[in-house]
Amino acid sequence: MQGTLSKLGLRHPLIVAPMAGGPSSPALVAASSAAGALGSVGAAYSSPAAIAEFVQTVRARTDRPFAINLFIQHPQPKVDAAALERAVRATAGYRAELGLPTPDLAAPYEEEFDGQFEAVLRAKPAVLSFVFGVLPAEHMRAARDAGMLIIGTATTPEEALALEESGVDAITLQGYEAGGHRGIFDPSAEDSETGLEDLLARSLGRIKVPLIAAGGIMTGSDIQAVLAKGASAVQMGTGFLATAEAGTSAPYRAALEGSERKTRTTRAFSGRFARGVENRFMNEVDAAAVMPFPAQNKFTRDIRAASTAKGSPDFLSLWSGTGKGELWQGSASDLIARLFPATP
Repeated sequence: MQGTLSKLGLRHPLIVAPMAGGPSSPALVAASSAAGALGSVGAAYSSPAAIAEFVQTVRARTDRPFAINLFIQHPQPKVDAAALERAVRATAGYRAELGLPTPDLAAPYEEEFDGQFEAVLRAKPAVLSFVFGVLPAEHMRAARDAGMLIIGTATTPEEALALEESGVDAITLQGYEAGGHRGIFDPSAEDSETGLEDLLARSLGRIKVPLIAAGGIMTGSDIQAVLAKGASAVQMGTGFLATAEAGTSAPYRAALEGSERKTRTTRAFSGRFARGVENRFMNEVDAAAVMPFPAQNKFTRDIRAASTAKGSPDFLSLWSGTGKGELWQGSASDLIARLFPATP
């Protein structure tokens, strides 16, 4: 670990990625941190009370540092009646198949950020991380006063510069290979599709704070390669999805089986670009029927929940990166030991 990241006292230069919506269970966060990495609470969809409860469960299992991750909030999108009707028509067959009623969509479409942030301040994790933009200055000051290290996420060198100027302690460089939501600042923007190697090369020298490499990293040799190229640490998510402690559902785990996973980015599930394993919903939903984030995310929540309950991966957001190879199904601590075999 370099610079400010060394203050965390981690044994390994590894962040286990925040995977909101299930995989980042309290057990996975605690096990990752206890094993010398930095576990991450994916709190983007959580209420303040749920954040507090999650943190309490983690702290009952470990006294090691961990991160809490939030989504930077943007103005609520305007969803007109015509857009909603297109989305309803496009998903009517799926809801009929799953035995779901026609949805009643209304704002707000997501948890209120300030309430989540206050819960994080009360929890006082070692690290606050975030995606989708720059943390407002008043929140930055409050997090700093609470003693947290602050990590932002960038998908381009320009986003990285904006984060550095805002005062973050480190930046996660999210390559196009990474699974889950792309951290693009502008929710309506096209994806630059910048790969990790290019993103790291173009950011080194321009950015002075530590850089954390994310995207397609699966093995110990992958880790050593990006560290040798100048990254201070790595962030891994996909590699931990099948671990014993992960809250990954049974149909999600089944979709991840095998050494090859066909993934691509889509807006179909949430309205924002995100990378996952191709499935029926991703391939059939017309982009013209997708509402903006986070309205689309709320709109498809019942479909995803019913798909899980049915044991079907057809309508799930199966977030996964481009990394190949069978996923480790043992404990997170054993996986971390395999990734860093020479580390005392």
